Amino acid sequence: MRDLARSPLLMGILNVTPDSFSDGGAFADVDRAVTHAMDMIDQGADIIDIGGESTRPGAARVSAAEQLQRVLPVLEMLKARLPAQYPISIDTTSAEVAAGAIRQGATMINDVSAATEDAAMLSLAADAGLPLVMMHMQGEPGTMQDHPQYTDVVAEVKAYLLARAEAAMAAGVKAENIIIDPGIGFGKTKQHNLHLIANLQEFVDTPYAVLLGASRKRFMGSICDVGDSRELLGATCATTALATSAGVAILRVHDIKHNRQARDVALALKDCSGETLLARRPPG
Repeated sequence: MRDLARSPLLMGILNVTPDSFSDGGAFADVDRAVTHAMDMIDQGADIIDIGGESTRPGAARVSAAEQLQRVLPVLEMLKARLPAQYPISIDTTSAEVAAGAIRQGATMINDVSAATEDAAMLSLAADAGLPLVMMHMQGEPGTMQDHPQYTDVVAEVKAYLLARAEAAMAAGVKAENIIIDPGIGFGKTKQHNLHLIANLQEFVDTPYAVLLGASRKRFMGSICDVGDSRELLGATCATTALATSAGVAILRVHDIKHNRQARDVALALKDCSGETLLARRPPG
């Protein structure tokens, strides 16, 4: 995996599910899923994140056996086509699914429950020595958008993620393998999401790498007057640029090509700003 401190890595979303919020059913077929993953890699994806269970609001739960049936054939075919070191993430809250994916070649775990749904996830990540993404979610997917409430959403989400990071380290996960995710759209209103994105620096200033997953999220549709989440490419690129400027380490997105452009321009502007400030400093 590239140096997380240099620029945000692009994590391509590969949902092999029939019911994900934006692309459900589009890549449930193994060949189509692998073709899409290879397309994302050709466009500049640094990581592919494979998930076999939808976590959209109101989604039904999927057994570990069904998740494995969905993701393992895709993993097997991808690993046969990719360089051995190419990072593949498994998006699951089940340690059983994560373990099966790791045996098939996954090199990263993305857990939207922050390892609270299955406590074995922490020891699995520690024993495997793999990066672990831990996300904040208020409630659970079936009910998380019913009535999300916070007194101070930034402070509360940050405190939760720091506590989960401490729990991970207590279980043996190395600090450099911990990635925190504020969980945009997971038990948050539009205003909660906006406050979190506007204050990404609060999370970047912690000792842990930060992942942002705002791609095609519905709260942006209400801002842009767009009903189809697939039409939120421009809105997503705006969050990519902001996250890049803030120093976020990983951007989890659907549309690699355009978000790569947004990232690269934002990074160039960030670098230019730093050079300008250095040039203005008086000698000595």
